[in-house]
Amino acid sequence: MNSIARAQAKVAGLNGTVSTIVKKNLGGVTSPKGFMAAGAHTGVKRKRKDLALIWSEVPAHVAGVFTTNVMRAAPILWNQKVVANTDTVRGIVVNSGNANACTGELGMINAEIMANTYADCMGVSAAEIIIASTGVIGVQLPMQLITSGIVSTCALLAGSDSAGLSAAEAIMTTDTYVKQTSVEFIADGKKIVIGAMAKGSGMIHPNMATMLSFLTTDLNISPALLNKALKESTAETYNMISVDGDTSTNDMVAILANGLAGNTIIETEGPDYFAFCQALKEINTGLAKSIVQDGEGATKFLEVQVAHANNVEEGRKLARSIVSSSLVKTAFFGEDANWGRIICAMGYSGVAFAPDSVSIAIASDGGSLKLMQKGEPLVVNEMLAKAVLAEKKIVIHIDMHCGNVAATAWGCDLSYEYVRINGSYRT
Repeated sequence: MNSIARAQAKVAGLNGTVSTIVKKNLGGVTSPKGFMAAGAHTGVKRKRKDLALIWSEVPAHVAGVFTTNVMRAAPILWNQKVVANTDTVRGIVVNSGNANACTGELGMINAEIMANTYADCMGVSAAEIIIASTGVIGVQLPMQLITSGIVSTCALLAGSDSAGLSAAEAIMTTDTYVKQTSVEFIADGKKIVIGAMAKGSGMIHPNMATMLSFLTTDLNISPALLNKALKESTAETYNMISVDGDTSTNDMVAILANGLAGNTIIETEGPDYFAFCQALKEINTGLAKSIVQDGEGATKFLEVQVAHANNVEEGRKLARSIVSSSLVKTAFFGEDANWGRIICAMGYSGVAFAPDSVSIAIASDGGSLKLMQKGEPLVVNEMLAKAVLAEKKIVIHIDMHCGNVAATAWGCDLSYEYVRINGSYRT
């Protein structure tokens, strides 16, 4: 049982003594105490903002989850070293428009220069700086623009909502809207805030799907539990989304916890830890779904709900296989109730199951339609199917009839517009 499941059990068993979320959507990364941010246009992109900074007034515990792609970008390699060698950092610097991926030794040198430039401006060590890049692969960073941009943007650092919004705008690439959020909850009698910003629209696939997510919190928590909570939350949120089946070279999620809320440090898995896990799930689920809803060229938002699976791993594999299938995606784009593609995707998911135990249905604001009942195909009411599939949000219900575990994955359709966007991404 993971921390979220334990949290839900604790909430049910302690009659409300576990803290719950009291407010959400307050702002972004500057919402917690002691965090500042800035965003600016430095010239890496032609017009839009392309550099974001996050800063903690005091050393913050750090945890990170990174792409599983073997071709990791230079910033990912830098960050893995930082997270492995230190428990605290002070800031994050992000450029958009250029991924600094597959750029060889010079790319690594440039990544270190980014960290050193920010660190020098703020009077700390480069080992206290997390970096990130997103954009075109295989092109060297324009370092004169980057370094001068970092210096000038440091002067803009502020703790205001507008500063947080500016940073969130600066990490966008093909995103069509800003992705930021925050939640507030109570731990140890103290108000705790988690703020976050993310980017992602294409090259999105489970196991770090090109997505970046940066979270800040004023919670006082040990590095070990911060890391545990982030990894478990990532597994059931960001790792359960797919736009196009491509796992990027630059994907990462990082969280900074500076402890300025003043709660007694969380070092064991008690009620306050579970409250944090619940709040983290709220934040990350919202951002993960937002990334999919903004999928490049997407016209449909797909939610796959697997019920009564044998275990969590099998449930997640089945849900991810369905939501990642190009043929499933194109069927929903064409508003075709071709459920054979769904059962086919389940069949190659790597999960052994009895086909005659599976039931499939689809639902939306347009109605609900059963397609298969315990392995037997049902006659499709095409008029009802048309009404269900005409909606933007569609839920695919899978009942395995073999266990007690549920899993959910999110995705979108593949459209002509997706091909147009990615056919000219570099140029």
